[in-house]
Amino acid sequence: MNLRIIVPGLLMAMTGVGVGDLATSGFAGMKLGVAVLWAVLLGAGFKYLLTEGLTRWQLSTGETLLSGASRHLGKPFFILFGIYFILWSYFVGAALISACGVSAAALIGMSPTPAIKAVFGLGHSFLAVLLIIYGGYRFFVRVMEACAVLLFAAVVICALAISPDWGAVISGLTIPTIPDAGGQELSWVIALMGGVGGTLTILCYGYWIREEGRNKWDDLKLSRLDLAIGYLLTALFGIAMVIIGTYATGSGKGLGLILDIGNNLGLQIGSWAQIFFLVGAWGAIFSSLLGVWQAVPMLFVDWMDRGGKCDWDKQKKDQWQKIYLLLLATIPAFSLLFEFKMVQKAYSVFGALFMPFLAILLLYMNNRKGLIGKNHRNGWLTNGFLIAILVFFAWASWLQISKKLGL
Repeated sequence: MNLRIIVPGLLMAMTGVGVGDLATSGFAGMKLGVAVLWAVLLGAGFKYLLTEGLTRWQLSTGETLLSGASRHLGKPFFILFGIYFILWSYFVGAALISACGVSAAALIGMSPTPAIKAVFGLGHSFLAVLLIIYGGYRFFVRVMEACAVLLFAAVVICALAISPDWGAVISGLTIPTIPDAGGQELSWVIALMGGVGGTLTILCYGYWIREEGRNKWDDLKLSRLDLAIGYLLTALFGIAMVIIGTYATGSGKGLGLILDIGNNLGLQIGSWAQIFFLVGAWGAIFSSLLGVWQAVPMLFVDWMDRGGKCDWDKQKKDQWQKIYLLLLATIPAFSLLFEFKMVQKAYSVFGALFMPFLAILLLYMNNRKGLIGKNHRNGWLTNGFLIAILVFFAWASWLQISKKLGL
């Protein structure tokens, strides 16, 4: 098999896996154990269906889902999506810059003071800008592949080194149960299902398959295979992190939990495990930042085009793409003045809103006569799953937002 066919799915997996995914799966393992591994598989399956839906639209119509929605839903969609997109960009940029600063400092044994966090965070941000502008798409892919090797090798090897109870792991993957966790168990299962993998970055998959030359309906089978592999890797990461989290101790949250897990692995297995895990965590966070910096500016240009079916080669050369990249790499750095947990809270709230929105969009765009070919529309089973996803993520979003805002 030509490994290049899995590139878009790999890019999506590595962009979607960030500090929130590391912390959520690790904390769920610490609180609930391996009994909730089934939730990782179900969450990955949900996101596969959403990404397949937007891919089917794009290969059927020749335009991205964002472009189609802008053209058919008009100015209200353009304005509402734009407000959400700009705010999401700021908060995700802030979370990633801050996380890169802390993870890099931890990796070399330095205390993440505000000054150190700013230097390392902005250093990673500017490095990503240089790689994207001067390295081009192919070099970007190679860097992401290297980060993927670091991440998956680190979490899988550390999970295996723990020597978990494999009978319990198999049971957790196949038999849905929710252990008691003092009344918080349901919210952690929901967070695990919704938190592993990307949110708005799912839309970026459409740009990566364009880069790989997929623009015909016949390419759908290839994309389905690619997506299946990408989300299997995402699920493998989540499973390994839950297993690692079952051996975690401490009360850290967010990046603090990641550092606690690394310290605990060092005490239980050896210093090599701590270093290896922190290297993998750094790879996950930096690759997420790099993927966002590479693809989100294309989302911005696509949104600005307002459904005009802009030529792809022309769109890639649009100067607004570089301008937005530079803004994304710098403006969110002002968040370094605030505590990371405040930034992560805002990022989590905005990310939680996107999944039910995307499910609604696919239910409308992929079913309406005159918008998509008859043989390319959702089947009844797909619509049923999308409705289930909508209900689940709407409920999950409300629980997450109310928890974050203290309602």
